[in-house]
Amino acid sequence: MLTLIVRENTEGEYAGAGGRIHSGHPSEVVTQTSVFTRLGVERVIRFAFQLARRRDDERLVTCATKSNAMNYSMAFWDEVFEEVASEYRDIATERVHIDALAMFLVTRPSHYDVIVASDLFGDILSDLGAAVCGGIGLAPGANLNPERHHPSMFEPIHGSAPDIAGQGVANPIAAVIAAGLMLEFLQEDKAAALLQGAVEAVLSEGKVRTPDLGGKSSTTEVGDAICEKIEELASSHA
Repeated sequence: MLTLIVRENTEGEYAGAGGRIHSGHPSEVVTQTSVFTRLGVERVIRFAFQLARRRDDERLVTCATKSNAMNYSMAFWDEVFEEVASEYRDIATERVHIDALAMFLVTRPSHYDVIVASDLFGDILSDLGAAVCGGIGLAPGANLNPERHHPSMFEPIHGSAPDIAGQGVANPIAAVIAAGLMLEFLQEDKAAALLQGAVEAVLSEGKVRTPDLGGKSSTTEVGDAICEKIEELASSHA
């Protein structure tokens, strides 16, 4: 079972609140203010619990925090986490400080099921988790509207990778799994599982891999191998 990192990305540390005065002078002052609302925090935490409830394995929601140092924003985050957790007694919970969590994600990655985090913490953990798996080319992302009132967006966590565009060396797997996340969000669970199974099979065989995974295959060759595996798996389950 893959670990899910649920990241709040409409507020928090990247809200853009702050300012800078007396630039270039000894008295220069810079502020960068995090913004946390009950609406935003409760929404992302509740969504994490809802995702955990759909998981087949032992269900655990880990709260990424730093309330021992950030005594307003993260203390508030923890309070809301505990309030929401009380509504999901069937799901195990834990709160882990972000510095320790970064270490544990490397030393015992299989422990984690669903991690819920603020914008900054989620940003860091998603790249770290990708590195643990083998590289950023394997990590999918989704910008979701939980209420489904507006379209959601699905993409690799690295974005479009313009620095290697057109070279045929980009790993397409993150984009493919992002499509799987889209299918899952659309409640096309069988199709999502088929796509995920094809990716896992191609990686397990180890015959076709892009340079970031130590191989020599092109983007197209990996994509073609996944498509062939999808057809093969679909035929076997027909």
